[in-house]
Amino acid sequence: EKCLGLGTSIKLPLYLRYKVGAGRGDPDLQFLLLGGELIKIRSRSWKKNRFFKLQEDCKTLWYESHKIFKRKQTCEFSIDDIDYMRKGRQSEGLNKHTPSSVEGQCFTIIFKGRKKNLDLMAANEDEANKWVNGLEKIMSNMLNLSQQQKSEHWIINCMRKADKNDDNKMTLKELKHFLRQVNIEVDDTYAADIFKQCDKSNSGSLEGSEIKHFYDLLTYREEIDVIYGQCAHTDGQMSAEDLLNFLLNEQREQVSMVDALKLIEKYEVDETAKQKKCMSKDGFLMYMHQEEGSILNPAHKQVYQDMHQPLNHYYISSSHNTYLMADQLKGPSSTEAYIKALMKSCRCVELDCWDGANGEPVIYHGYTLTSKVLFRDVIKVIKDYAFKTSDYPVILSLENHCTVDQQKLMAHYLISILGDALVSKPLGNNMPTNFPSPEDLKQKFLIKGKRLNKLDAALNNNSFIEEDTVSEEDEAADCKENDQKAKTKIKLAKELSNIVIYCKSVHFSGFEHAKEMQAFYEMSSFKESKAFHLAETSATAYINHNMDKLSRIYPSGSRTDSSNYNPVPMWNAGCQIVALNFQTPSKEMHINQGRFLPNGASGYILKPEFQRSLSSQFDPSVLTKGPWLKKKTFNVMVISAQQLPKLNKDKENSIVDPLVRMELYGVPADNASKETHYINNNGFNPMWNETFVFDVHFPELAMLRFVVEDYDTTSQNDLIGQYCLPLTSVQSGYRHIPLLTKRGDLISSAGLFVHLMLIDP
Repeated sequence: EKCLGLGTSIKLPLYLRYKVGAGRGDPDLQFLLLGGELIKIRSRSWKKNRFFKLQEDCKTLWYESHKIFKRKQTCEFSIDDIDYMRKGRQSEGLNKHTPSSVEGQCFTIIFKGRKKNLDLMAANEDEANKWVNGLEKIMSNMLNLSQQQKSEHWIINCMRKADKNDDNKMTLKELKHFLRQVNIEVDDTYAADIFKQCDKSNSGSLEGSEIKHFYDLLTYREEIDVIYGQCAHTDGQMSAEDLLNFLLNEQREQVSMVDALKLIEKYEVDETAKQKKCMSKDGFLMYMHQEEGSILNPAHKQVYQDMHQPLNHYYISSSHNTYLMADQLKGPSSTEAYIKALMKSCRCVELDCWDGANGEPVIYHGYTLTSKVLFRDVIKVIKDYAFKTSDYPVILSLENHCTVDQQKLMAHYLISILGDALVSKPLGNNMPTNFPSPEDLKQKFLIKGKRLNKLDAALNNNSFIEEDTVSEEDEAADCKENDQKAKTKIKLAKELSNIVIYCKSVHFSGFEHAKEMQAFYEMSSFKESKAFHLAETSATAYINHNMDKLSRIYPSGSRTDSSNYNPVPMWNAGCQIVALNFQTPSKEMHINQGRFLPNGASGYILKPEFQRSLSSQFDPSVLTKGPWLKKKTFNVMVISAQQLPKLNKDKENSIVDPLVRMELYGVPADNASKETHYINNNGFNPMWNETFVFDVHFPELAMLRFVVEDYDTTSQNDLIGQYCLPLTSVQSGYRHIPLLTKRGDLISSAGLFVHLMLIDP
């Protein structure tokens, strides 16, 4: 088969096609390319045969759909849309609508965002395994493509779509269609000029090397050319010494000649240049698109922080009302919501527990129309998915409304399902005086909830308990109607009480009371309004409180739409468990995703030293001198963007007018926002070359967010993509920035190109 750059066909290059598809001879890939019958399941009575097939691009799954009036239609979706696969009858739908005898034949495709799951059943277990394994291989290989390969993949797929008659040629009309596909609006004269320039054979259509010429013209990066020209001082090429100078002076990296030579060996595509220990322009572009050229420090992609500090010395990625897929009033509750949160390395999930039918406790948002899910099923899912993306401990935050009998069943499920992974007594043989570390608690579960007695009773085997009642959780009281605000006492089962070890819930009665009367493991939950008030009026006291204890913050009950508050002021006050509605895509969730992006995306980030040292007098609201005040000047040059997605794919003529905004979030003095002008009708390769300067006083607390929007004169701008990370994880120099959707998923081909410098003023 001939491919672009290798022959005459407008198809994905073989090296890319088989990199995505896991290899030319892979049996699972071959099985998917041939396709086969699967049963699509929606209910006990709705089970339909559908033919599914992987398309030649190795990126699109196609299937037949029978709509109303029994008319056959074809549907397709991109492998990029898949979040993950679930083997067996693991989804709520398959568990409910299929018998246990077909366990091995079933699997579910879970999509990103709110697209409904696809529950499927194969003819036998072997075929089910081939579908799951094949799709997982493609997903894994697509993730491992370099930015340049993703870019080529995207452009060539657009070319393929523009070739309406599948003749592997491109007419002027098809070229115009293609340009609109890739988000560029050009006038007819310019399109005709490009076409004429490439149509060397004067045949009225482009083919073979002419398409390759057009591709090269289209993807030419003038800004990379300029940078390369300024640094390549050795016969028009970049010698190892030139590259080292670039790395030291422009990229501000602490490297040696050995590192420069390694980059040439790793990324140079021309063997002659490699033998001369030089980097060609193509090799330089390849390097710039790899993780070494990314804004995120590659060293921070792994766990790099000290994980042996006490648990309360870390920010902990935390979810509120984890069971909800949508709003707080009538949205569905689902085990899938727990999976999605855990797969994003959320390390504290919430379980709102109520008495259910047939003596089985359920989880849902009380006093509302949200649907219910069995407590037992949630614990099973948490056990299965808790440590897929991070080995560090998961906290189960229980909001308990159950009667004693159902509480006993809750305790039974926690103990029997979680087994040895459940922390049911303090670590070690002596009464602890401080929290264990995340490292000590790897692959462990902690229960946060009410406890009837002090922790030392667990070590002394003291089962005598004077009272069997406790006050309800603060959050539970907040959720009641105004005329029911008084906190009530609830009976607590001893079995459930006994497995609350390091996270005993207590009411907050002031910082002095907490200091004198509360043990380190006794923690309080704060409604956002109270927490923000304390952070504004008693910041230093709040920070000192969090040096010894854990604090959990939760959104106000009035946020019935599952909206979120800004987590940054809470982190500034040293709060660890800052719970957000993970199900709601928002700026606040982008910041949360950015905060927990480094340190191996483990869900734990070590707080700055001045939030851990008892002698600290740090106050985020004032610029007092101390080890925390490290004033810097942050220079950002927004150079260009590449292959921004179309927002309205149904309208061919809908081309974006992009602008870029940079936002800094930190202490009040550091909060800032600046933006570029917008560029008309070019989402493919817009160029700004605009420079901005930010003053930063507390870089260790600063979050940097890039936002790309489609400018609109008459209404609010639409989000194209965004990316957020801590300022301490930003690499200086010329850097590429990946872009994420509103929901936090990677836009595979899109990116920004910038120059960054964090310097002393």
